[in-house]
Amino acid sequence: MLSTTDDRIITLVPAPSEEQRFQQKRMNEIQLLLDSLFEREEATVKQILDCLYDVGSINLINKKFSNRPLNRLLKMISRYAKPIFKIFALRWFKRNCPQLITAWLSTKVNFK
Repeated sequence: MLSTTDDRIITLVPAPSEEQRFQQKRMNEIQLLLDSLFEREEATVKQILDCLYDVGSINLINKKFSNRPLNRLLKMISRYAKPIFKIFALRWFKRNCPQLITAWLSTKVNFK
């Protein structure tokens, strides 16, 4: 730790090794490839989200509402909310999933 005249603290951080830079570059490439994949396969992503919504909404309603008439009513309402869900889910998916998948894949190849 070094101190300068205006009392800022400067911390010396070791430069990343050539291997670390190479690994980071390759992980960035994976993230770009995933971004590209999701852009090209938007229809597939929409179908996946559609299936997840159907299964998730039914399971959530069944878990939270055991009253049979209310359960049926909520399932019917959930069908009408699906288009709105798909808009937000697709936006979230494109923004977050490439990073999340890349981070997950990175944990699978780092043997620590």
